[in-house]
Amino acid sequence: MAQPHRILIYDGQCRLCVTAKETLERRADGGDVRFVPYQSAEATQCLGSDYMTGRPDAAFLVEIDGTIKKGLDAFVPLLPGLRGGWILLALWQVPWLRPVAQILYRVVARYRYQWFGAVTTSPP
Repeated sequence: MAQPHRILIYDGQCRLCVTAKETLERRADGGDVRFVPYQSAEATQCLGSDYMTGRPDAAFLVEIDGTIKKGLDAFVPLLPGLRGGWILLALWQVPWLRPVAQILYRVVARYRYQWFGAVTTSPP
């Protein structure tokens, strides 16, 4: 029987998001996470009422129990599986750092297309 997976839903049209996804795929230990582009039927189904048309304003992590985490909180559960992730987890415990990181995430998410561009896909 196949092992259940967490699902990380990322913006499949954002160059920064796709690069981050590819980096996570290469660096993650284990493999309990599946990566699904926001622009897919599976993402629509997984997110239900949290799905909005257009570009997403954050990444989403759908836990095995169906719980949905959004934004920076979507990445925190993945840190233990990354090499050196314990350092980031320790920093995440610093009380003043968390709100600063949340603000930075929102700013980057808002301007990611202007700063990093879109992924261009060629027709099949």
